[in-house]
Amino acid sequence: MKKMNTYLEYVEALEQLVKAGKEIVPGRAPACKKTAISCDAPNVLLFSPHPDDECITGALPLRLMRETGMKIINVPVTFGSNADRRPERAAELKNACGFLGWEIFQRTEETDAASPSHFRMLTKADVIKLLKTIRPAALFMPHSKDWNSRHIDTHFLVRNALTEMDVSFSCTVIETEFWGAMSDPNLMIEADAELLADLVTAVSFHVREVERNPFHLLLPAWMQDNVRRGSELVGGQGEAAPDFSFATLYRLSRWENGTLLNRAEGNRIVSISDPLTDLFQGEGHGNYY
Repeated sequence: MKKMNTYLEYVEALEQLVKAGKEIVPGRAPACKKTAISCDAPNVLLFSPHPDDECITGALPLRLMRETGMKIINVPVTFGSNADRRPERAAELKNACGFLGWEIFQRTEETDAASPSHFRMLTKADVIKLLKTIRPAALFMPHSKDWNSRHIDTHFLVRNALTEMDVSFSCTVIETEFWGAMSDPNLMIEADAELLADLVTAVSFHVREVERNPFHLLLPAWMQDNVRRGSELVGGQGEAAPDFSFATLYRLSRWENGTLLNRAEGNRIVSISDPLTDLFQGEGHGNYY
């Protein structure tokens, strides 16, 4: 890359990169590197309001799978508001999760995958049954003010299901953001270029969605801005930004004894070289998985 002398050159280069990215055919890539998952690996449920949300907020799930061997199970809460598109979105989701090496929760009680009922929004009863069956070590869900109505619905769907669980049930709860930023994230997770490229590629498998709005090409810029926000929201007001290029912000809590407990030991900024195993060892809670 040639040396730049002005910020205009810098901005124009960014603009040209996005334009060049539009020439890449979406949804065409061999599967990325696979991680061996043992049959007794801890399960992680990723509650996704729409197909594509699993990839957009997927930096931590992908790192958990690759670095700790946890099994990621995506749970599509809806297949979008356009009924005609739902079978196609389900196929795109299968391709995206297949690329990353994630499983997809299958609604086994429905035998006809082409029937409209197969694509209904999950109910609280569905989520309760899933929590009782899977007994996840951790779950992801949008935070309660993530702007999009389906994201907010998904938060309260999962939260209300948790309140119906027996008090013996416990798991780590990780809230995500995309449309509406959290005012109080407590966790910033670094992504390197390779991991981010895999997420961009995975989002691109949602072909019709990225034709409508190129979420995949703008994901790096969003994750750059997360470094800016996270340096002070997570690191502390006035603190210097870590030397990260890309990051995603989350809120880490613990569901225990029928209530959501705040993380006791404060905020965390986790670089690409930091072990993730420490994340789930909360003060007073023991090992989270």
